[in-house]
Amino acid sequence: MSFFQTSAQTISKQSSPPLSAANNEEGMSPERLMRIDAMLQKAISDGEVPSVVALIARNGKIVFHNAYGMADNKSKKAMEKDAIFRIASQTKAITSTAVMMLWEEGKFKLDDPISKYLPEFGKAEILDTFNESDSTYSTKLAKNQITIRDLITHTSGIGYGMIDGDDRFRKIYQKAGVVDAFTSENISIGENIKKLSRLPLHHEPGEKFTYSEGLDVLGYFIEVISGVPFDKFLRTRIFDPLGMNDTWFYLPKAKHNRLVSVQSKNEDEEWERFEDSRFEIDYPIKGAKRFFSGGAGLSSTAKDYATFLQMYLNEGELNGKRILSRTTVQSIMGNQTADKFGNGLKHYGLAFGVVTSDGQDAGGQGSTGTFDWGGYFNTQYFADPEENIIGILMKQTQGPVNDQTGWKFRQMVFSAIDD
Repeated sequence: MSFFQTSAQTISKQSSPPLSAANNEEGMSPERLMRIDAMLQKAISDGEVPSVVALIARNGKIVFHNAYGMADNKSKKAMEKDAIFRIASQTKAITSTAVMMLWEEGKFKLDDPISKYLPEFGKAEILDTFNESDSTYSTKLAKNQITIRDLITHTSGIGYGMIDGDDRFRKIYQKAGVVDAFTSENISIGENIKKLSRLPLHHEPGEKFTYSEGLDVLGYFIEVISGVPFDKFLRTRIFDPLGMNDTWFYLPKAKHNRLVSVQSKNEDEEWERFEDSRFEIDYPIKGAKRFFSGGAGLSSTAKDYATFLQMYLNEGELNGKRILSRTTVQSIMGNQTADKFGNGLKHYGLAFGVVTSDGQDAGGQGSTGTFDWGGYFNTQYFADPEENIIGILMKQTQGPVNDQTGWKFRQMVFSAIDD
């Protein structure tokens, strides 16, 4: 019997409260939590990362929430617990949640072809040959159409531009002018997705797991299906009901000073502000503010994202606001990709990577059913339904760094359980 089936028999009908500070230890060892504190302090002093905000919640109570280092080393701005981070691919689970909310309303079936709603995708073609000299290419017709399930599980064959593992696709996307994740340019997601729809696929839809811009396509799909701009849909249907007041595509001016700088190491091994010619690094506060990337565009705080994850641990509800049905959450956590993802230690569901029994037994990952993901600027999260525990680690770095905090934090959080 699954966790979700078991919980359905025992959970109270009363609504769960919002996340708040614990007034007891919630079955966590104070001594072992101090080990985590010491590990993170050492990571800062050793130069592994410039700054961190770490949050641990158990049973809906925050048992550890600390800030370390400098939000900007050049200006000596200290990190604060309510700092706002570019969460990049942590946006994907939120977009997936919005998709499943519309699915619950009977708007579509997961195995519908996306072309039924976005006709631009009516002709699925796979890359056949590629000319290195000018990035021209030829294609062959795919046997199958891309489905909504393919897009949400990264099995569509769509590429990922500048972070694609195949250099041919990086060049094809760049030549076509496709925005990969976030931008300060004056472009809408609809305009961008129409460009993307004309490009070739890596492989036959459904054939394998290829990390992609599928959630960006689904952000536009949400606009089409709901008739509401994507950013407003998330605000009115998820963020406002859950009290996620610090989660935005583009930050209100009053929140600008809480945005953490992205930092990288220079030749002298000192932390400095990261710059990238491919995009405006301060997109959450600059530019046209029209592009709402379903795969990577949001910024948030550790507490806001923990709130979102607690809703999932509560099987779709928080503080009297039901976002998803318990039965939908069960499907979201199910294995949607067979053996195409995770080498047996994880499977991929409809929003998250999910730890399998082999992953549990391997150690350090959490119980079977623990779900997780991370973001391009070095943010990580996990949530374990069996132990009712959440771990959030927020950082903002780019470039080569010797950062060991991610695996250490996760391993040490589970080692701190003492009940």
